[in-house]
Amino acid sequence: MRAREEVARAVTLAAAGFNASDIARATGIPRTTVRMWLNGQSPNFDQRTADCPACAGQFDRLPRGEYVYLLGLYLGDGTLSEGRRSVYKLRIICANAYPRLMRECEAAMAAVLPNKIGRVTKAGCTEVYSNSKHWPCLFPQHGPGMKHTREIKLADWQQRLVDKDPRPLIRGLIHSDGCRVLNRAVGTKYPPYPRYHFTNTSADIRQIFTDACDAIGVEWRRNNATNISVARRASVAILDSFIGPKQ
Repeated sequence: MRAREEVARAVTLAAAGFNASDIARATGIPRTTVRMWLNGQSPNFDQRTADCPACAGQFDRLPRGEYVYLLGLYLGDGTLSEGRRSVYKLRIICANAYPRLMRECEAAMAAVLPNKIGRVTKAGCTEVYSNSKHWPCLFPQHGPGMKHTREIKLADWQQRLVDKDPRPLIRGLIHSDGCRVLNRAVGTKYPPYPRYHFTNTSADIRQIFTDACDAIGVEWRRNNATNISVARRASVAILDSFIGPKQ
């Protein structure tokens, strides 16, 4: 649960001229939580707050692999929308062609916040969703507008989780906005070879992807303004060891 001293420190920093983002960086408290406090919403110190690792400031309680994978899915194909009584819906769009990926998405959601998971079938894809007041605490990248129109940075506590093992993040990003293809060189006798692509219009999210690749020794290059490719055999082999073709 949040200590009352944390609330007092946030209020003191705000009085000194710090904004919610500055306070979040200085204290490690999610920006959305700080913003609620500064807007006059009373902190919740009951058991429901304690059930949220972010509100409790106990980020090590999160199932790291599932959370970091879900973070990758969210940054790629996820959205958060506010409903009644400040309940947020986390939506991840999954292609119907990959039922295993859809099941992994559901399992990750349930592991991070054990709430009901639902599906909405759409043309060619399925929306996997879950409702909770605490999704913005866990994904402080939430904000107004499209992701590519605003700054997207990992919170310090998110970066610490990613640094322990960046592979689930890369896997989630590839599963959402990436693919593994066979590249066929025209006019050569050589057989096709596999390569990975990651495409996102947000420069910040592309940077998050390439930083994670750098951390595990995966070489990449920019194909164009929005696309990152991984084609070197050794680097493809690294990605194949934990991603492979979508299923």
